[in-house]
Amino acid sequence: MSTAGDDTMELDNVDEPTQQQQQQQPTSSTYANTSAMQTHTRATAVRSIEGWIIMVTNVHEEADEEAIHDMFGEYGEIRNVHLNLDRRTGYVKGYALIEYSTIEEARAAIDGAHNTPLLEQNVQVDFAFVRSRSPGVDNNERRRGGGREDDEDEDL
Repeated sequence: MSTAGDDTMELDNVDEPTQQQQQQQPTSSTYANTSAMQTHTRATAVRSIEGWIIMVTNVHEEADEEAIHDMFGEYGEIRNVHLNLDRRTGYVKGYALIEYSTIEEARAAIDGAHNTPLLEQNVQVDFAFVRSRSPGVDNNERRRGGGREDDEDEDL
């Protein structure tokens, strides 16, 4: 009789790997996750140390953290909001940084809030940190030519 109980346990264990196999199918979702990491300019989003940070631009100067939380809180749990103010005027500088725990929440916020109004201005939303599309390109190449030669000619 205890053998039959063990057989039942083995049958239950046989079912569990099937569930694990279903959970391991995110191999295809890994590709979906890669596409979830693409920005509007086709660069690849990079996670910061603490989470996934999105940048909201064209933020109305009179927006406050409450307005940001109201608009972006529906896409996931906001871990942090940076809303920088101009020291001279006290108004928002025009952008906000919002941190989410997961890429799914960040992607939902980007897809849901991009080009939507916040205090009568359409905001643009995308990932804040990205890896460039062509990592082999040397950004200093433009600086190498012309500048020094022109300066030397002026001294003559």
